[in-house]
Amino acid sequence: MEVSKWKHLPPPPGFASVVSSSKSSKAPNTAAATASYEELKAKRAWDLAISPAKSLPMQAFMLYMSGGGVQIFSMGIVFMLLSSPFKNLASINSAFAPFAPASSSSKSLSTLPLQKIVYLLCNLLTLALGLWKCRSMGLLPTGTGDWLAFETRGQPPEILLI
Repeated sequence: MEVSKWKHLPPPPGFASVVSSSKSSKAPNTAAATASYEELKAKRAWDLAISPAKSLPMQAFMLYMSGGGVQIFSMGIVFMLLSSPFKNLASINSAFAPFAPASSSSKSLSTLPLQKIVYLLCNLLTLALGLWKCRSMGLLPTGTGDWLAFETRGQPPEILLI
C-alpha cells in the first residue's frame, strides 16, 4: 500500500482546510445568511414568474409539429395548452408561497405582487398562443360565414311586373 504518494498533493481548488468554530462570529453571520436566503428566495420567485414564458418556444414547436388539421393529437396538445394557464392561475398563491418573505403571509395575494403580475402575463401569453392555434385550425368563429345562422335577411324589394 502506497499511501505516502497521496499525502503531498495540494488541496483541490476551493477547499478550505481551516474551519473557524468561534461562537462570536456566528451572530453576524446569521443575519447575513438570512439576508442572503431572502435574496435567493426573491431570485427563485422571479424564475418561477417567467417560467411559463420559457416554455413558450417548445410549446410553439409542438403546435407546429402537430399540424393544422383537427386530429386527436393536435386537439390534445391544444387542450393542454389552453388548460395549463387556468390551472397555473388558480394555484398562483400556493406556487409563490415557498418564496414569500418571512415578514409577510405566504398565501396573501399582496405578497410578491410584481412576480405574480409577470406570472399572470406569461400565462396570458400561453393562452394567446393556444387561441391563435385554435384560430388557425378553424375552431374559433372569426369569419362572417361562422355567424350566418344569427343573421336576419332583409325584406326583399317588391317588384311588380304587369
